[in-house]
Amino acid sequence: MSTKQRLSKLAYGVAAATLLTGSLASSNVMAAENVRWQVPLAFPSHLIGLTTPVKHLSESLKAISDGDIQLRYYEPGELVPPFEIMDAVSTGKYPAGYTWVGYDQGTIPALPLYSGAPFNMEPPAYLAWYYEGDGRELLEEIYAERNIHPMLCSIIGPEGAGWFANPIEDLSDFDGLRIRFAGIGGKVLEQLGASVTMIPGGEIYQALERKTIDATEFSQPAIDKMLGLDQIIKNYIMPGWHQTLTTSHLLVNQDVWGKLEPATRALIEMGCESATLKGFAQSEFAQPTALRDYQKEGVNAQTLPEPVLRELQKATNKVLDNMAAEDEMFNRVLTSQREFMEHHSIWHGKGYLPRDFYEYD
Repeated sequence: MSTKQRLSKLAYGVAAATLLTGSLASSNVMAAENVRWQVPLAFPSHLIGLTTPVKHLSESLKAISDGDIQLRYYEPGELVPPFEIMDAVSTGKYPAGYTWVGYDQGTIPALPLYSGAPFNMEPPAYLAWYYEGDGRELLEEIYAERNIHPMLCSIIGPEGAGWFANPIEDLSDFDGLRIRFAGIGGKVLEQLGASVTMIPGGEIYQALERKTIDATEFSQPAIDKMLGLDQIIKNYIMPGWHQTLTTSHLLVNQDVWGKLEPATRALIEMGCESATLKGFAQSEFAQPTALRDYQKEGVNAQTLPEPVLRELQKATNKVLDNMAAEDEMFNRVLTSQREFMEHHSIWHGKGYLPRDFYEYD
């Protein structure tokens, strides 16, 4: 056989193998399962870092699966009210929901430790605890009783501590305030004499405008600006002692999750990890612009004096200890977080430059 003939046979073999491989790949794509989920949201989809990751998640999953995995999300109230998302997913009314899990603290006391707790970790340490420590495993155990598979799907940094008619100079300034305040921080303010209520983000502006509340917190500067809170109150209190971070989670009905192919589950898990990173970047990019805009508009962005923060921390620890004494799972999660924060502090304290090192004109 001549060299030319041998090359011709080789080329034919390569072409045949290529066609077979392509055919198999096409067959695998066609054989992939179709996922079509309706996903109710707890917050409007345009809130930077808080809910914008769900758009990234939806678009990424559709692209990487060649259209086999499609998550269609719905604005708050279109399918179910924000406070009812967990129950809707648990019962299978909807296959999944994207929510701030702190809304369900009345049913599951430990959840605010996952959605954003006072004087807790900052995002980098939290991600280490969640992915490499006990965090994810404990959360999955919490939700197993409610037939839900949870996935971290967004994280942003500290919130503002709220919008107040007057500056906060000491703890007595909280006494008597009618305030919208979320999570464990709300329990702390109740101990200080405030009348705390919880209303969805989309209703805060109207509540302030109608003076049914005197003060409020919601989220970070850029998100609060989207809600127009600066149009009503001009005293913005920082830092967000009550939530050193905020998360959102994709909750999936466990029966639905269990029927998915392993490859599909892996894609959705990776999609949420990607969305978490994307949302954090979006959030960090947006906050300084919002604060500078506040300055131009005459908003007084007050930083709480350290003595006030120390007193708030003492009050917070009492509340946390009381909650831990009343609920076993709360105690397990809190103990795990405290142990990790102590462990991580040697790196955090020595490895990073001090905050006051960064001084700019």
